Amino acid sequence: MPDPAAASPVSPASPNPPGEPRPAPAPAEPGEADGVDFLSFVDFAVRRAARRQPGIDAEALRMILLINRVANVVTYDLESAVHRPQGWTWPAFRLLNVLWLAGPTEGKRIAEMSGMSRAAISSLANTLEKQGLVARGPAPHDGRAVTLRLTEAGEGALAAAYRAQNARERQWAEALSDDERATFVELLGKVAAHATGDWVRRRD
Repeated sequence: MPDPAAASPVSPASPNPPGEPRPAPAPAEPGEADGVDFLSFVDFAVRRAARRQPGIDAEALRMILLINRVANVVTYDLESAVHRPQGWTWPAFRLLNVLWLAGPTEGKRIAEMSGMSRAAISSLANTLEKQGLVARGPAPHDGRAVTLRLTEAGEGALAAAYRAQNARERQWAEALSDDERATFVELLGKVAAHATGDWVRRRD
C-alpha cells in the first residue's frame, strides 16, 4: 500500500498546506510610521513591503514610488503656484498647452497629446470657452469635425503662465548640477521610451 505521506503533494513540513491561511504578516513596529509623510513614505513602504513580501524587487518599487510621488508633488506645486492664480486647473493647463503649442486641434488629437480622455477634453473645453480662453471652429479638412483654438485672451494668458511656470521649473531643477540634470533627463527618457512597449496599458 502506498505511503499517504509520500503521495501527498505537500510536505508535512510545508508551512502553508493548501486550504490553510497564511500567517498574518508582522505589524509595523510601534512608532515605525511616526513622522512618515507623503515623500518619506517611500522609504517606509520599501522597508515594510520587503518584510511582508520577501523576494520582491525593492529597488523597482522604490523607483516607481519616487517617480509617482515626486511627479505628484511637482504637479501640485505648479498648479497651486502658477495655474490656480490664473483661474484654471492643471488638467485645463494640459489642454491649453496643447493648443498653445500645436495650434487649432481636434479633441481626439488633444486627448492623445495630453493623456486625457475625450470626455475630459470636452468638459474642460466648455469651461474654458465660458472663460473666453478657448473657441470652437470647424476643422479645415472636414466641416463636420470641430477643432479647438486659443482666443487672443487665451494666447496672452498662456504666454504669461509659461513664463511663471518656467521660473518655477528652474527652482526645481536647481536641485541638480548641469551634469546631473543631463543624466537625469537621459534616464527619464529611457523610461519614457520603455513606456511605448505593447505591454504598457495606456488611455485610449
